[in-house]
Amino acid sequence: MPKRTDLKKIMIIGSGPIIIGQACEFDYSGTQACKALRKLGYEIVLVNSNPATIMTDPGIADKTYIEPLNAKRLTDIIAKERPDALLPNLGGQSGLNLCAELARAGILEKYGVEVIGVGIDAIERGEDRTSFKKTMDSLGIEMPRSKAAYSLEEAETIAMELGFPVVVRPAYTLGGTGGGRAYNVEEMRTIASRGIAASIVGQVLIEEYLEGWEELEVEVVRDSKNQMVAVCLIENVDPMGIHTGDSFCIAPMLTIGKE
Repeated sequence: MPKRTDLKKIMIIGSGPIIIGQACEFDYSGTQACKALRKLGYEIVLVNSNPATIMTDPGIADKTYIEPLNAKRLTDIIAKERPDALLPNLGGQSGLNLCAELARAGILEKYGVEVIGVGIDAIERGEDRTSFKKTMDSLGIEMPRSKAAYSLEEAETIAMELGFPVVVRPAYTLGGTGGGRAYNVEEMRTIASRGIAASIVGQVLIEEYLEGWEELEVEVVRDSKNQMVAVCLIENVDPMGIHTGDSFCIAPMLTIGKE
């Protein structure tokens, strides 16, 4: 794609605190984005609450704000720096949530900030469990049986319909925070209560648990012109039920044929 000449200053949202051994890809991708965009001549404003990252090192961005990642602080920085664009999808869940919150509050429109790298509607479709399910259904992609719940009563009713075990998946949370698998009503109530509290929209998805299935991953990069490339094909050695972050993975896939 040709270089955008209408953009001069770009704000990047970092991911904030990172657990050792997890989410290092946010720091790496954010650092590479800063370097690549600066090389193209853009002025980069980075906001991250975690000083112990590579991306907050001097020289990575033109200006670095080590501030709490919340809508108020970002609004203040936007008002001061007046960036042309906001790149939120290199900060994991934190960046996506904040971008959506700023859009809903009208801050991005007020200061004329364009969201690049991802659409606001795409954030909703990817993070809201009901919207995601509708999108997959419209594409004809089969998914585990599930329903969204906003209360313990709804969650219990859905779990009884699906049958145990079930997976509780809160919407708009990082790395499955607040979720888990439940083998009975008591466990489901505990996890669902935690998940509803953790979700910024008070929503959890109650989903049938596909324990023991083989897990395969395809990493794809696609641009706004629908040009795409499969970067990597990954096969998890461990079955579903063991989180990808805790599983041994093989790339490329060894037991799946090219066809």
